[in-house]
Amino acid sequence: MSNARATHLTRRGILAAGGALGLGAALAACGDDDANNGGSDKGEAAAKSGPWSFKDDRGTTVKLDKVPANIVAFTGVAAALWDYGVQVKGVFGPTTTKDGKSDVQAGDIDVSKVTVLGNEWGKLNVEKYAALAPELLVSTTFDTAGTLWSVPEESKDKIAKLAPSVAISVFDRQLTQPLQRMWELAESLGADMRAKKVTDAKAAFEKAAARLRAAAKAKPEIKVLAGSASAELFYVSGTNLSVDLEYFKALGVNFVEPSEEAKKATGGWFESLSWENVDKYPADIVIMDDRASTIQPADITEGTWKKLPAVKAGQVIARSPEPILSYDKCTPLLDNLAEAIENAKKVS
Repeated sequence: MSNARATHLTRRGILAAGGALGLGAALAACGDDDANNGGSDKGEAAAKSGPWSFKDDRGTTVKLDKVPANIVAFTGVAAALWDYGVQVKGVFGPTTTKDGKSDVQAGDIDVSKVTVLGNEWGKLNVEKYAALAPELLVSTTFDTAGTLWSVPEESKDKIAKLAPSVAISVFDRQLTQPLQRMWELAESLGADMRAKKVTDAKAAFEKAAARLRAAAKAKPEIKVLAGSASAELFYVSGTNLSVDLEYFKALGVNFVEPSEEAKKATGGWFESLSWENVDKYPADIVIMDDRASTIQPADITEGTWKKLPAVKAGQVIARSPEPILSYDKCTPLLDNLAEAIENAKKVS
């Protein structure tokens, strides 16, 4: 995908642009101990005694004496677990905005109830982390090496010694796969997956997927471009590595694809365009990166952007390149795109 953090093709830049490329070795998970969970009347995971194990997407099995209670997670992961009733003690990653409100990646987390260990990508205060007596760290991974998303490279070894880790892969697969894996993780941590709120959310997701498939089939001529904006560049994402775009494409959505040659510099994720060339790829709908690190459509002042047919037609919607992996949070992504296609005019 694309993102303002990708102005320079650093490790962070490429990842922030919607995926990941060549990030060093993953943290090794090891055993520890903690407390088992079961859903309370409030939908929160309550501690129980008993052994716990989970095999993550790196092939690493973490085994603990008890289900972990002191959990620290990347903000978006914490938001997904929160939707299933599993509350974490600490988070790292974009959590609150400058005005103190919840970041888009924080979902429904009550940010007053968690310790923020780093309020931006790649920041995690090791001292604060240790003070929480963590029993498990959970994040996503955007590469084949299993590198933990947003865990600082310079302190990853210290962090790995404090608690075992679990990684849910969001690399080169369809959205339904990490959704299922997050479901399994939440269930293992004591979430009540038979709760009506949970089952209703999954049913709504399946209904939204059917709607998007029908919309794409009815209007195959509508071209969708996935974009992201920075001050210097506009990024156009390809569909072959991002979990959301791969799934939308599988449902039949007709995406604009950057040339393979152009994507080589970013490991296949996206193409960087100057604002003068933002009209390189004709599109009827533009779905724009909604993360706080990017420039949002309403704030783009470039004249070339304002002249795009999709922009002039008001056919621009938000996209979440790092979707919160709960059915409740992913359903609107499907419904919003389906509605945009249903109402779209052919303008390209």
